[in-house]
Amino acid sequence: MTRHLLDLSDAGGYAIAAMINDAIDRKSARKVLPKGKPDADRPLEGRVLAMIFEKNSTRTRVSFDMAMRQLGGTSLVLDAASTQLGRGETIADTARVLSRMVDAIMIRTDDHVKAEEMARHATVPVINGLTDRSHPCQIVADLLTIVERSKALPGLEVAWLGDGNNVLHSILEAAGLMKFNVRVATPAGYEPDADFVIDARAGGAQVTLTRDAAAAASAADVVVTDTWVSMGQDHAAEKLAAMEPYQVNATLMRRAKPDAIFLHCLPAHIGEEVTQDVFESAQSAVFDEAENRIHAQKSILLWAFGLL
Repeated sequence: MTRHLLDLSDAGGYAIAAMINDAIDRKSARKVLPKGKPDADRPLEGRVLAMIFEKNSTRTRVSFDMAMRQLGGTSLVLDAASTQLGRGETIADTARVLSRMVDAIMIRTDDHVKAEEMARHATVPVINGLTDRSHPCQIVADLLTIVERSKALPGLEVAWLGDGNNVLHSILEAAGLMKFNVRVATPAGYEPDADFVIDARAGGAQVTLTRDAAAAASAADVVVTDTWVSMGQDHAAEKLAAMEPYQVNATLMRRAKPDAIFLHCLPAHIGEEVTQDVFESAQSAVFDEAENRIHAQKSILLWAFGLL
């Protein structure tokens, strides 16, 4: 059966734990290697990943490409403007053609339905590099970063400040799978999808929804935010005004535990969702988090190929 990763639940808690452990081991084993040199075992030698981008990308694009190189494979970058997708070819036909030409597909797109359609018609693994619904690869990297900071996932207290978006959805999904708790502070009208909250609670996570940013951050192990206005969103001025009370600043971070870490998937808008002093502080793990996209992607790819 072909393994797709459209949401974290496609893998499950045991597989996510295996990904994190594998990423830690592989990261440690290549500390002295140049970044472009493959791992000693080259587990994906001869394999090719097609990367489809309908949304701009820095970290996802580079990390998947470097992940394939370090695993001994190669990658191709495709975008709508330079492929037949931009001229009306269906997702279904694209999936069937690519399945005969490459070994796996990563898609970064605006609509989660497109990723589902790709997976439905592909006969090779399809990985969600970001959709409007979720961002599972980012959260595997986030969990890796948290574990590296010597924090156990079961019972972890995570505070989310700002928009109830795709990144939060994947955090909530991870909470139910890995048994940690999330306190979500959002303005009215910007709450996460209720299904993710319900599923996280059903999995054993404590999920608190509040309008009070200080209450959400209180005694948190991890404080997380994201850009308030995502690519292509309208009504930016109205949304920015609603989000102002949810800025992560030094006062808010003092509500968290003294050893709390700050995460942000980047790019950051300094002065909006986070202040410069927090972003550059010793508590900030944002650049470890960004680097860990490579190591997380490697383990996700190995899982998708049935090698983990």
